[in-house]
This record gives sequence, C-alpha cells and structure tokens, in this order.
Amino acid sequence: MQKLFLAILLILSLPAFAQRNKVNAEHENFFRMGVKGGANINKISGQSFHSGFNFNFQAGAFLQFNFSSRFGLQPEVNFVQTSSEFSDDLSNIYDDLFRDGSQKKSKLNYLEVPVLLNINVGSSKRVKLQIGPAYGGLLKQTVDSLKNKVNIYKQGEWSAIGGLWIQIPFVNFGARYKLGLTDLNGIDNQQKWKSQSIQVFVGVTF
Repeated sequence: MQKLFLAILLILSLPAFAQRNKVNAEHENFFRMGVKGGANINKISGQSFHSGFNFNFQAGAFLQFNFSSRFGLQPEVNFVQTSSEFSDDLSNIYDDLFRDGSQKKSKLNYLEVPVLLNINVGSSKRVKLQIGPAYGGLLKQTVDSLKNKVNIYKQGEWSAIGGLWIQIPFVNFGARYKLGLTDLNGIDNQQKWKSQSIQVFVGVTF
C-alpha cells in the first residue's frame, strides 16, 4: 500500500516538476516596451555657472530587444528638462548678453534618444547593467533677461550613459549617470560648458 501511494505521489508531482523546469529554462520575451518617468538631477559645469545640482524631470518611452539570456538592446525617446544658473561673479565675460549683472537662470528642454546595451546581472534577468550613447536635440532654451533673443546654447548634445535597471514583472525602476560630451557653449570658444546628471525613474513594462 505504501509503495502504491508513493508511486501515485510521484506521478502527480511530475507535471509540476516539468512546469518548474520549463519556467526556469524560459528566456525573456524577445520584444518588450514600456514607459517611465522621474527626476533629472543635473548641473552645467563651467566658469560662468554656479556649482551644484538642480532638480528637474524626465519622461519617455522605450523598447527592449532581448537577443539572448545575457544581452539586449534598449532604444528610448525621452523628454528631458535641465536647468542652470549663471554666476554673478564669474559671468562678466558675457555681461553684454544680459540687461544687468544679476544672476540669470536658464531652462533647457531636450528630446533625447539613448541607445543602451542591456547586460543581465546574474541569472534572474531582473537586474540589468545599462551602458551606451545618447543624443539630445534642444527643443527650447529659456534664459532670463537676455538683451536679445539669441541662442547661447548649442542645438544638440552627445552624452554617455551608465546605470542600473531593475525589472520586476510589470514595474521597472532604476538610476543612471549621464556625462555630457559636447561643449554646450554656443556663444564662443572662451569657455567650455559641460553637463552631467543623475537620473532616477520608475515605470511600467508591457
């Protein structure tokens, strides 16, 4: 009787065992998509700018192409807002641009397209290391108290991105560091203006 009971138990457990192995052996879906949004904590470095970071926002959509259990590609389209403040002491070289000598704030809106390599960390496929380039096209620049409506920032920026993406079944979240590679100074070659930012976000993946 005991042997019969053990045999029945073994037969009943086989489908569950097979299903568990199937789940473990499954790869990620080749194609996924989603949206995300969060904070863009940025600064522009240069002689004419205040030091310190400014809090702004970002939002966008992404596609994921998972080519293997280890590697994938993630192109995105994001709206990214950055801001900065000119220093009252160190901006004398550009005083002729402004109506007076007080501090001036600027706000920049970009449409940014990163193309990131996803590298799965470990076997869970939930944690991804992300690295890759991004190009941002400047949609609008607003600078306080300009004497003339001139564009003082360049119209595009290349940058390098590195970060961590955590993917649970429906929700994603993560953090990135973005280093600007383009000199943003659209006035002259007397100073170099470079951007950097820390981006944190949360979103959903379908």
